[in-house]
Amino acid sequence: MSESVAIVGAGLIGRAWAMIFARAGWNVRLCDAASGIARAAVPLCAEGLDNLAAHGLCPDPAGAAGRIRAVDDLVACLDGAAFVQENGPERLDIKRALFDELDALTPDGVVIASSSSAIRCSLFTQDLPGRGRCLIGHPVNPPHLIPLVEISGAPWTAAEALARARTVYEQIGQVPITVIKEIEGFILNRLQGALLAEAFRLASEGYVTPQDLDRTVADGLGLRWSFMGPFETIELNAPGGIADYCARYTGFYKRLAADPASPAVYEAPATEAILAQWRAPADLPARMRRRDARLAALRAHKDTQRD
Repeated sequence: MSESVAIVGAGLIGRAWAMIFARAGWNVRLCDAASGIARAAVPLCAEGLDNLAAHGLCPDPAGAAGRIRAVDDLVACLDGAAFVQENGPERLDIKRALFDELDALTPDGVVIASSSSAIRCSLFTQDLPGRGRCLIGHPVNPPHLIPLVEISGAPWTAAEALARARTVYEQIGQVPITVIKEIEGFILNRLQGALLAEAFRLASEGYVTPQDLDRTVADGLGLRWSFMGPFETIELNAPGGIADYCARYTGFYKRLAADPASPAVYEAPATEAILAQWRAPADLPARMRRRDARLAALRAHKDTQRD
């Protein structure tokens, strides 16, 4: 018998989670605090599953879609759930109120995971009776195409809950990583933030156009990073591996680290300098569809290239 997952919040991220779980054979119940959102999400999930199937990423889209249903309230959503994935707004006050309800209504022993992208779990679970089963399961947008999930617990999150979450995410085809010590922004967004700050600095100060900076990542760093990370990259770039790389090449990186981009790169006049050179797409939804199609093709290619 298939297990059931409660997807709380049926926006973009919630819909993606619904597709992921349903594709893996789980029964999915969707709910949302806003009237009509969960029911409207069901056909959107079916459309998304068809798109995945077109790229070889969902063998039975109709069957998966049939496992997704909307329910009217949180009680119905959580009844009998074996796992809970929360996708509410990224606001601490809302997370606290929502997790109060989730902890009170979710069956005993069931993991409650939040899709929070930066808020630490300890900030909204400290006073909960069942805080030991609460954790972060942060996906990367769009989650049905990018498989990484960051698992981050609070100091009081039970080891069994962390293990259960990792097992579930692996079983549904995602790639979980564990954040060993709680930190704001977790891992991916901190890495992205370091790159983004330097990108803003370089483009706003006139060293490169925003377009050429994007090409530097898309046709340079990104090609390597699509199948190996920074540590493996530098290990392969020096005869003696990582230690040899650090001894040979890090003089510049040390100077760069001593003079990081300031928070002002995200404000005017830096942002104005970038926007003066940037042409926004005429059809943003079309560009998003292009992104998703290319991510799907890349994901399908990676699935054929396992080591």
